[in-house]
Amino acid sequence: MLEQTNTSSQISHRIWCGWLLLLLVASSGCRVIYPGRLPDGPQPCIPANVPREQAKVTLPDYLIEPPDILRIEAISLVPKAPYQLRVFDVLSISTTGLTQSEAIDGEYTIQPDGSIKLGHEIGAIQAGGLTSEQLQEQILAKLKEIYTDPTVWVTLVQIGAQQQVAGEHLVAPDGKVNLGHYGRVRVVGLSIEEAQATVQAHLSQYLEDPQISLDVLGYNSKVYYVITQGAGLGDQVAILPARGNETVLDAIGQIQGLQSNSSTRMWIARPGYNEQGGDQILPVDWLAVTQRGDIETNYQIMPGDRVYVSEDKLVAMDTAFGKLFSPFERIFGVTLLGTQTAQRIVFFNQPNQGFGGF
Repeated sequence: MLEQTNTSSQISHRIWCGWLLLLLVASSGCRVIYPGRLPDGPQPCIPANVPREQAKVTLPDYLIEPPDILRIEAISLVPKAPYQLRVFDVLSISTTGLTQSEAIDGEYTIQPDGSIKLGHEIGAIQAGGLTSEQLQEQILAKLKEIYTDPTVWVTLVQIGAQQQVAGEHLVAPDGKVNLGHYGRVRVVGLSIEEAQATVQAHLSQYLEDPQISLDVLGYNSKVYYVITQGAGLGDQVAILPARGNETVLDAIGQIQGLQSNSSTRMWIARPGYNEQGGDQILPVDWLAVTQRGDIETNYQIMPGDRVYVSEDKLVAMDTAFGKLFSPFERIFGVTLLGTQTAQRIVFFNQPNQGFGGF
């Protein structure tokens, strides 16, 4: 009997030691093996020239992709002759031989109905579809009906379609930008200089030696990710624009620091394979980066990188136990509530019992 007691005690002692060892391993975390890595597979290989703080590199030429936002400025947009006037074109009209109060001198915009308003005496004149010379002759003929020796000059100042070219343009999912009257141009996969030349070549079908400037206003297609493990409550993913200068410390700062259920164990998962054919895993020593100012593992973030922040194992274990025991707690709570209710009903149904029983 004593031998059985000692054996049971030893088994119980071993079980408690096993639980304690499991708890210590879970709380400390593993700093060598990462999720998805085979124990006998390729190990992390970190080249010495990996860009990091104080040793950053410039990114290659930016390639335009959806949903980037481009800014186009019109430098010279001169239509090919003969140009027929269109709605919203701006004309400069000046005259001589008229009275001072009725003289025409200024800029006039062609209205949506294709006309321009030249005052009370002359009224509206249809301009849409005419060339500048034809409109000038039409205005002169109208003035000769009223004045003795009038002259008139009509000059095209700005074409209305220029407003559709200049401004901000979103790169559509098909990789094209919309230039309004001049159609759509495919710019996906091009550098800024190549896109500028492509747009100018497209506009040259309609304009005389067009000159524009093109730049990227919104760098929306190049991003990196910060994944925070949720300790059993679901991971959180933050998508941040890659501006080419961020480090791991910058990335964590963008998500307002580590959460209460996060550990200091983190790494960068970079798409592709390393020199040994394994995953590109760059472990980060958070305490060294933040407490000692060590730049060795404060790596530069590249577009497409995943900064993974592991969970606090104690919080994750507490969450797991909570999920495990929560159904039983509810069942026991309902059972206890039903038992107490039944006891009170029986108590009040007994003869000679009343409120004094409380």
